[in-house]
Amino acid sequence: MINKGSRYEGATLFKPDEDGVLPFRGIRPRPIGAARPVLEHYLRTGERPDLFAAHYYNDPQLWWRILDANPDVLCAGDLAERDPADPLLIPSAREPGSR
Repeated sequence: MINKGSRYEGATLFKPDEDGVLPFRGIRPRPIGAARPVLEHYLRTGERPDLFAAHYYNDPQLWWRILDANPDVLCAGDLAERDPADPLLIPSAREPGSR
């Protein structure tokens, strides 16, 4: 069940193939538009997306906004392999025009 207003609200479910086999029970990836970065953050050892969100947005639950703005980072483990000279983009906490 996807709640109204969820960032997954526009995502679609997987459909059975022509043989009636459901390849995956779940939701297809949601469309991610280009985030408008407002800040650049240079990584230090041990930093995590939830800590960035707590620092920049005062809400650790908004970590996904930072990952959306940095498509090369799929999980916190990817940060360890990232070049420290390559800044992490920090977008605004909300989409433009949202409440």
